[in-house]
Amino acid sequence: MQIAPEVDRLSFRYPSLLVDDIAEHEAGRRIVAMKNVTVNEEFFQGHFPGAPLMPGVLMIESFTQVATLLLPNAQVSLRSVENAKFRRQVVPGDRLRLEVSIARRRGDIVRATAVAAVEGETVAEAELVLAVRDEDAKIDPTAHVAPTARIGTGSVIGPHAVIGANVVLGKQVRVGASAIVDGHTTVGDETEIYPFASVGMPPQDLKYKGEPTRLEIGKRNIVREFVTMHRGTAGGGGLTTIGDRNLFMNYAHIAHDCHIGSDTIFGPGATLGGHVAVDDFATISAYSGVHQFCRVGRHAFIGGYSVVTKDALPFAKTVGSRSLCRVYGLNTVGLQRRGFDDDTLRKLKRAYRYLLQSKLNATQAVQKIASEPSLSCPDVDYLVTFIRTSTRGAILKRGKGTDADAED
Repeated sequence: MQIAPEVDRLSFRYPSLLVDDIAEHEAGRRIVAMKNVTVNEEFFQGHFPGAPLMPGVLMIESFTQVATLLLPNAQVSLRSVENAKFRRQVVPGDRLRLEVSIARRRGDIVRATAVAAVEGETVAEAELVLAVRDEDAKIDPTAHVAPTARIGTGSVIGPHAVIGANVVLGKQVRVGASAIVDGHTTVGDETEIYPFASVGMPPQDLKYKGEPTRLEIGKRNIVREFVTMHRGTAGGGGLTTIGDRNLFMNYAHIAHDCHIGSDTIFGPGATLGGHVAVDDFATISAYSGVHQFCRVGRHAFIGGYSVVTKDALPFAKTVGSRSLCRVYGLNTVGLQRRGFDDDTLRKLKRAYRYLLQSKLNATQAVQKIASEPSLSCPDVDYLVTFIRTSTRGAILKRGKGTDADAED
């Protein structure tokens, strides 16, 4: 029997294996697996002769195996079952759809809900209480891990990877083949560092003289191949920081003393100069560069191959090179995808009309936006504050064909 790659992580094989394939997987939240119930299952020989039924206890075992796949790099054991209901018999020929969702986790105890269905009809459901213990780190024999490095439980270090003496890896961190993590660097739980990435190396600044500066990376980041991230410098505060759930595509570069929020996306080759601040949910597209000491606002979208030499406005689409960099209206589609309501979008569009289309200068436009009660909301207030606190100046030149031209 050929086993799907995801299922191969289970420490079960036929006849104990009760999962055949993974249909859907939201890491750490929800998983849907399939089990083909065939007449060849060994338990059918005695349960019951002439009228084969899948035992309820094996339905619970199936749920537990699926839950184990949802909690990788951990040893999972069933502690108790609550509110189990078996609504119809499962017989040879049925194809079970097994869905398990994490309800909550407190320490080493996880509560999960589990539902089994056949052709859309629920056949069993239960609430599982699971005891979870993280596995020890798995370090490839060819990896070079300094004795003083701290490696969290469940972490995986790939072939020929290098982990420096002052590195701290959280739980379930994955470091790919030939990747380097060095310096005073902290990496948060469940972050993935792909092969050949270089994380925590000294800054590319001639003023740097070897002082012990830091790089701090949050949880659940994805750092793809050949990405480079550098520590801070003494003159810039000594610290580079990266929040949670960011995606850095291949060849992206994060220079010294940058501060990146959470849920950002960096396209292939996207580059930050030193001392750049990038707020939450910003997107910097492929091969774009941001000049040192600039800021990129919350929910900003920087188009591909752009060169940003002033602050990029929040919520807007900014595209172009140096003096030709222009604002092409509100990033309406992106904001809608992230749940912005129509009222907030209308207020932001009106604010951008004052900034980009009125005859007011920048100071007058900001004053007009701030003084108009009908525009007041947290996001417009943030836009006003962002412009007022700019030290390099903000990009306020309007591109042609912006969605700011549209009326409400």
